[in-house]
Amino acid sequence: MPIYEYRCSECGEEFEKLVASARSAAEISCPKCGSANVKKMLSLFASRGSAASSTRGSSCLPTGGG
Repeated sequence: MPIYEYRCSECGEEFEKLVASARSAAEISCPKCGSANVKKMLSLFASRGSAASSTRGSSCLPTGGG
């Protein structure tokens, strides 16, 4: 089951929900104000591959040379 991030259009609350199916996704409401006027946000944290392969060549990594 995927976890989605949402933002409430009424109060601005950002929250995550574990969504079992498309049907349950249609029933999401804001935990703060109860509004059903929520938008799914773009999640950038989920990606495939290892951390080493995604940061290779970064100037922020230590060089080990002292």
